Amino acid sequence: MRTRELYTLLFFAIMVSACNGPKAIFSVEPEGTKAPLRVGVINNSENAESYEWDFGDGYKSMDSLPEHRYLKSGRYMVKLKAKKGKKENVKEQELIVQPPDECLVYIKTTEGDMIVKLYDETPKHRDNFIKLANEGYYDSLLFHRVIKGFMVQGGDPKSKAAKRGAPLGSSGPGYTIEAEFREGLAHVKGALAAARVGGPSNPDKDSSGSQYYIVHGKDVTEADLKRFESRNGITYPPDIKELYLERGGTPFLDQDYTVFGIVIEGLDVIDKIAANETGKSDRPVEDIKMEISVIK
Repeated sequence: MRTRELYTLLFFAIMVSACNGPKAIFSVEPEGTKAPLRVGVINNSENAESYEWDFGDGYKSMDSLPEHRYLKSGRYMVKLKAKKGKKENVKEQELIVQPPDECLVYIKTTEGDMIVKLYDETPKHRDNFIKLANEGYYDSLLFHRVIKGFMVQGGDPKSKAAKRGAPLGSSGPGYTIEAEFREGLAHVKGALAAARVGGPSNPDKDSSGSQYYIVHGKDVTEADLKRFESRNGITYPPDIKELYLERGGTPFLDQDYTVFGIVIEGLDVIDKIAANETGKSDRPVEDIKMEISVIK
């Protein structure tokens, strides 16, 4: 009798378990409050076989523990759909992302992504770069000139539809920008600077309206910095000296080309771009495309 009762109880326990639907249980774990904001999740869902996540900004995932990054501020509804067979259960949680304190842009490339801070000390270059990015000007353009140990350059509008191996680097939006040299802004590795036409045809060193480069650079010593301080009649602030000694760069370009930003995340992406094989005119053999958006 006792054995029969145990089998009966076990049978009903299995039946009840089989009839129980999934229950979506999760919490969002943001790494701060401001864009660009990384978020992870804690997923404590019960009786679920699969998951569907919707982060409210177009990004979706089927992972059990996805991570995501919000590039724009706003109110987002994070939704989890826990599924078992044909049954499902949904839970939502609102997430508020605040705008960043600094002017930031997101550069997406085929070699990885970078976040760049634009300097307020160079407002003409900053505002122009933001304008072009918001217009989608840079989307699908190429890094058309890459020199390892020096820099990676892009922003030529003709590069969007250029044939393999075609020479690039002579086009822009049809205007230039007045130079904005600042002693505290230097060509350390990761510096964002404006390309320009050299020589006597550009005595004021005005910048290209769209072409820019990101410094890759080489190791820099104290003696190098003293030499360029003497040559350019400047004194590097302690933080710039520290960055030069730590990262390297191209100090011989200081006060000659306008630096208007710096990579604050993704320095390794510069290394990956610089490592590409190049051909004639330092153009990469394989196209390296970009997309640029403003983090708001």
